Amino acid sequence: MKRYLAGFLCLVLAPHIWAQASFNLQAEKTITIACDPAEEQVVQTALELFKRDCLAVFSSPTTKDTQKGDIIVGTVGKSSLFADYGIDTSVLSNKKQAFLLTVSAEGKLVIAGSDKHGTAYGIMEISRLIGVSPWEWWADAIPEKRASFQLEAGFKMLQSPSVEYRGIFINDEDWGMMQWSSLNYEPWYKAGRIGPRTNERIFELLLRLRANTYWPAMHECTVPFFLTKGNREIAEKFGIYIGSSHCEPMACNAAGEWSRRGKGDYDYVNNSNSVYRFWEDRVKEVAGQEILYTVGMRGVHDGQMQGAKTIEEQKVILERVLKDQRHLLQEYVNKDVTSVPQVFIPYKEVLDIYRAGLQVPEDITLMWCDDNYGYIRHFPSDEERTRKGGNGIYYHVSYWGRPHDYLWLGTFSPALLYQQMKEAYEHGIQKMWILNVGDIKPIEYQTELFLDMAWNIDEVVQKGISNHLGKFLKREFGNSIGEKLLPVMQEHYRLAYIRKPEFMGNTREEEYHTNAYRIVKDMPWSKQYINKRLEDYLSISDKVENLTALIEPNRQDTYFHLVKYPVQAAAEMNKKMLYAQLARHGEMNWDKSDAAYDSIVSLTRIYNTGINNNGKWHRMMDHQPRRLPVFEPVDRSYISEPLAERGQSLYKWNGSECTEGTPILCEELGYEGKAAMLKKGQELIFNFDHCPTDSIKIEIRLLPNHPMNSGQLRFSISLDKKESSVISYETKGRSEEWKENVLRNQAIRQVTFPVKEKKKHLLAIKALDEGIVLDQIEVYTL
Repeated sequence: MKRYLAGFLCLVLAPHIWAQASFNLQAEKTITIACDPAEEQVVQTALELFKRDCLAVFSSPTTKDTQKGDIIVGTVGKSSLFADYGIDTSVLSNKKQAFLLTVSAEGKLVIAGSDKHGTAYGIMEISRLIGVSPWEWWADAIPEKRASFQLEAGFKMLQSPSVEYRGIFINDEDWGMMQWSSLNYEPWYKAGRIGPRTNERIFELLLRLRANTYWPAMHECTVPFFLTKGNREIAEKFGIYIGSSHCEPMACNAAGEWSRRGKGDYDYVNNSNSVYRFWEDRVKEVAGQEILYTVGMRGVHDGQMQGAKTIEEQKVILERVLKDQRHLLQEYVNKDVTSVPQVFIPYKEVLDIYRAGLQVPEDITLMWCDDNYGYIRHFPSDEERTRKGGNGIYYHVSYWGRPHDYLWLGTFSPALLYQQMKEAYEHGIQKMWILNVGDIKPIEYQTELFLDMAWNIDEVVQKGISNHLGKFLKREFGNSIGEKLLPVMQEHYRLAYIRKPEFMGNTREEEYHTNAYRIVKDMPWSKQYINKRLEDYLSISDKVENLTALIEPNRQDTYFHLVKYPVQAAAEMNKKMLYAQLARHGEMNWDKSDAAYDSIVSLTRIYNTGINNNGKWHRMMDHQPRRLPVFEPVDRSYISEPLAERGQSLYKWNGSECTEGTPILCEELGYEGKAAMLKKGQELIFNFDHCPTDSIKIEIRLLPNHPMNSGQLRFSISLDKKESSVISYETKGRSEEWKENVLRNQAIRQVTFPVKEKKKHLLAIKALDEGIVLDQIEVYTL
């Protein structure tokens, strides 16, 4: 059996090793598990999942014993079983959520955890090793039957997390998770509830993905988590810490609960007594549960706080809020308030308040945010890195908001996620990672990548993003098909990085006060590029279709959900919009655009009704979230002007294609997957020869990320060693430039230079700040 074992400990084999036995499981043979009944609930939950997995893989029943078994399970400090088998558990000392797997001399598999979470993760690791995907339920990834399983004598594996709190946020659930849960999987009398049966499946997924934190759905359309009977108990069963988003302090869903439990305005300036009681009632209720308390305050939903207008006024109120909230925690949860997990989230305008000098107690975790499109807005300073509370990240791979939603297909670039989270970890964001996953489906892969990095970032970085995606595909579809799918999925993510399917109407959402936002407009692309993009999508769509015949019947739904629907629906959206653009200019008729819309409808129907799963996911997939214009059939209109044409460049390079210098390749990132990072002070040189003009325009395209520490992103550019002025490209807030940047995933600057006749020209780019990522350079004549 060939598998990569994370954290594998190399053994020095003693002369007597031949006397030791291997660990073996045989199909249809009862498996006995020794475990103290007093072990924590999450350990018992993991054992129940493992029992189910053994039946699925081996058709083997399992029994429990308190002393002896084929598998020995226990938590250090709680279990006395390890001594009976001569197992040294000292390697788990001072580690949180760690586990040790080892085969004893007698051939017993010992699973030892440093705490209850570590023990549960160790049990789930055995499920992984016998071939059970973490997505066995959520992607219908039915495990393959096996006749046997073996771990060699002396086998050892030690694992512990890179990030202490790791989890997901169900968000913008209106068209997916909430509809599916309350009207299909866990029927309620109307749409509007995500109950314990659904949350049990979510928590099972988190346990299999070695995550421990959950931010529940919080839109007004959904009954709040703590107001739904049974949700709290399920969280305890799976050992899940319940947290909450930036606008839900003190475990209170303000959007869904203030109208039910609050009195007056949600305003700490003019109605602080009512707001305080609102928080107090909840803290008293959940004081005995594992909660990660979000502190601070914003508006009822996703707006700024009421009652305070200026930054200074908001800062004064927030400092009072923090003091009062910590008093509640001290009174009801723990007199030592510094031992209560707390997080402060400087989201949107709250970051400006924090930067204005807001004093946040040292023991509170500072959770930084991306700009909703994957670019982290703040990295910890040296002082922030040393805080007792540490630093966290709240990151989006799904978003409802301006300049445009992306809630549909889950095409967020894994390469961008990888690059940004790697930077986050290296800059000290290591305490808490939360991923906004929308409805979980169809963002399965990005969720696993994020949580794998949070669990063992060294392993993911060592192997790289391509290897990680390849392993995911091979695990789900076998080595041969996985190898064929890897370049297809890489191309799928690359094309969507250039323009997400949701952005293909070239519409914007902030223009609600006019009708302009509803008007689908041309993309600023030439006919040549449009045709090339259509060809690229046709190619991967055809490859996905051709591979369908090779997929085992019991994996057809898995294939459709993880591969076929996202790839082909993205292809059809591009066809719908780009064929319409050609038709508007008289280049073709409208039939192909209309047919592409029909294909999206048909694909979505299959997603919801299923191939073999009998409608299990009915109402989960909506191809028109929020009913935005981009999702509708394209209105027929005509433009007499020809398509815009972009001038042909003289020379073009990707960031990593320099002739001199040592760029840091950002694997798979950029328009052609060849972007490169420059260290501060580093220079890259690009050579070119003939130039048929005395002046040129150089277009520099960069990753539209945010400054890492100096507040600026600057570079210099020179031609033939004649420097230009310093060029900055950082953006402020939600500026027009930022909106264009995130929609196209590039920040663009242009420079003109006079050119003298020479045999060889040297174009040099030098990074003046940390964080410069160069995607592409093009040279044009003037």
